[in-house]
Amino acid sequence: MDPLSVAVHRGPFVESIHLVHAVSVRDGAVVSEAGDRAFLTSLRSSAKPFQALPLVRSRDDLDDEDIAIASASHRAEPEQLEAVRRLLAKAPATEDDLEVGLQEGRPPQPIFHNCSGKHAGMLATCRARGWQTEGYRLAGHPLQDEILAEVAPAAELEPSELETAVDGCGVVCFALPLERVAFMFSRLENREGGGRVAAAMRAHPQLVGGAGQPDTELMRALPGWIAKIGAEGLFCAAGPEGLGVALKSQDGGYRALRPAIAAFLARLGHELDDGFEHVPVRNSRGEDVGELAAE
Repeated sequence: MDPLSVAVHRGPFVESIHLVHAVSVRDGAVVSEAGDRAFLTSLRSSAKPFQALPLVRSRDDLDDEDIAIASASHRAEPEQLEAVRRLLAKAPATEDDLEVGLQEGRPPQPIFHNCSGKHAGMLATCRARGWQTEGYRLAGHPLQDEILAEVAPAAELEPSELETAVDGCGVVCFALPLERVAFMFSRLENREGGGRVAAAMRAHPQLVGGAGQPDTELMRALPGWIAKIGAEGLFCAAGPEGLGVALKSQDGGYRALRPAIAAFLARLGHELDDGFEHVPVRNSRGEDVGELAAE
């Protein structure tokens, strides 16, 4: 099965093409696929709903906003930053405790990093469990060991079958076949605390991504769904009746995701609006000079 092909049109000609692998899973079986279902995929930020599970299990003082921002890759919008600050206060922890580093193109404070909500949630988990907070992001810390022990069974893999590395924000990240990623998302709500995570994401899609982000926009367009993007062109979602979906741009091209999502979900009977199917290419004057669309 060939991968999805997303063409970048500039005027009358095709300027470049992105290939996107995609798979959907229900009840442990592949429902639909395009490209290589075994494509080794780094979860990156798509792991956040699973990384939030220890937080949900360890505290009884959380509201949906706390859980949604802990699962987020935010755009530093005011509502999102306020949610991070509330979670830090609840931990309790301060912005200085965030081991997230600084993010290029954003103000030079750790809270503006798009992973600050996840890190605030990790600090809150450590406080609740009595673990030291220094080095909470590193392999070998009890929190990261617990997250590894969460991700592996969620994918029905042994921990030794997961490849690990260091994410852009300094925490442990995981790589596994794309089909296992879709499987994980199909089973999120079956994990202890997963129902709360999914409900929080559905209740506050604007915290999970932000204005114009494909995960936020898909959750708004398809009620009952959850979605989470990851770096290097990864998009994961879960729909009704235990459907899990994962798409990965082969070259890491983020711009290919929207048309690929629209094309793949259409095969599953879920139509998205033209904001997904056709993505405009604009020049520095704001003029539409082409579009991205699945071939």
